[in-house]
Amino acid sequence: MCESAAEMDLYFVESNIGWFEYFESNYSFFSTLLASSKASSFRSRFQELLIEEMKNDIDTTKVINRELNEEVILQFIVTSFVGIAEWWIIKGMPYPPRVIAVQLGILIDRNL
Repeated sequence: MCESAAEMDLYFVESNIGWFEYFESNYSFFSTLLASSKASSFRSRFQELLIEEMKNDIDTTKVINRELNEEVILQFIVTSFVGIAEWWIIKGMPYPPRVIAVQLGILIDRNL
């Protein structure tokens, strides 16, 4: 999913939709995983994947990011993404994938 989004040069709004549709179609797996003792392992690996995918997207030349450290911005965005995904799954997907993906994508785009 990361490769196809990168090839299409999408904003995070569009690329997030694929992630959340995937989570929805595999809801049983992810809800079971997050309720288990393996949740922290999943969280760590997912964060590592997102860090690798997003690290080149950090732009500290933008006025909003000019005085911030790239690593801090990256950790903030990745931790937020993973936290929202976990919350959404644990809460039983209270919003459709497109709604949560668009809102999260807008927040990420604002900070990159």
